[in-house]
Amino acid sequence: MNDRIEKRIELRAPISRVWRALTDYREFGEWFRVELEGPLAPGQVTRGRLTWPGYEHLQWEVTVREMKPERLFSFTWHPYAVDPNKDYSNEPPTLVEFVLEETAAGTLLKLTESGFDKIPAERRADAFRMDDGGWTAQMKNIESYVAQHP
Repeated sequence: MNDRIEKRIELRAPISRVWRALTDYREFGEWFRVELEGPLAPGQVTRGRLTWPGYEHLQWEVTVREMKPERLFSFTWHPYAVDPNKDYSNEPPTLVEFVLEETAAGTLLKLTESGFDKIPAERRADAFRMDDGGWTAQMKNIESYVAQHP
């Protein structure tokens, strides 16, 4: 099994627009389908409630690592942490990185999630599979979002 998920999508929007969709907590919440409690800031934990159909009962939590304006946004989280009765806090998190590059048509958005090799073996394959599919859907979501909200 791979240790990392990688996705790429070219968005027909300027970097400044994509950056805002990634780092403004209200905009991020709209396309990611999570109602966040407050802003995203380096070194801070951000929490919210998922609004994705079928997952509304779950809390969402990330620790923002880096925010290099219009270049890099990253956070750590516990992938596919869907059992509300399980405490995932002792598991190593994965690292999610969004990297932006200017293109002739707009912005290349590259997503990488790494660290699956540290997830407990009994959860690793499911976490990888679900996040891989989830990121495919989220890349389409941000593409639609920036197209509909220029």
